[in-house]
Amino acid sequence: MTDGGDHTRAIADQLCATRLGHPVRVAVDGITASGKTTIAAAVASAVNAIGRPVIHLTMDGFHHPRVHRHRQGRMSADGYYEDAYDFDALIRHVLRPLGPDGSGRYRRSIIDLASDTPTAPDTVLAPSNAVLVVDGTFLHRPPLTEHWDRTVFVDTDFDTARARGIERDADLLGGPDKAADAFDLRYHAASRRYLREVHPWLSATFVVDNRE
Repeated sequence: MTDGGDHTRAIADQLCATRLGHPVRVAVDGITASGKTTIAAAVASAVNAIGRPVIHLTMDGFHHPRVHRHRQGRMSADGYYEDAYDFDALIRHVLRPLGPDGSGRYRRSIIDLASDTPTAPDTVLAPSNAVLVVDGTFLHRPPLTEHWDRTVFVDTDFDTARARGIERDADLLGGPDKAADAFDLRYHAASRRYLREVHPWLSATFVVDNRE
């Protein structure tokens, strides 16, 4: 486990030393509001500073449409765990094309989350020596696991993540009380199921302590 300013530098050094003949596909995983996007952006910046091309994607662009992800109820924890993310689309449009024998052409997103509308199906050609960094929740779940070359688990306790999430999402979710309910009933209830069933820290290449 790493922490402080050393974690992104140490991870970036190891990623940049990895040569696979195709982009290095890296997951940055953690419970909701653990700081995944911040850590992923820092790793991507450190990789770029070393001199490797870097691609940073977020799972926000690979959600199912709203009607699908809320089909078990807006506050359903099982609905969030089972229906929120389109992992098959991520594999089809990103992870396989950037893996061994892939075309090298990938999509940056399939949906605009705010408007709940599909994004243009344009593809981008990735350099073969790029480092792909994808941040999101539940990224150590099958069938994703066979497609990552390296993974990061951002280790944050629920109280810290809950406070961060309420502050971040209060305006979006209708105020602090509604945000707290969303985290307690949906996001973190699903995250607890994920930790209980998958134990992602055991299989992660890197574990980052992000409690502070």
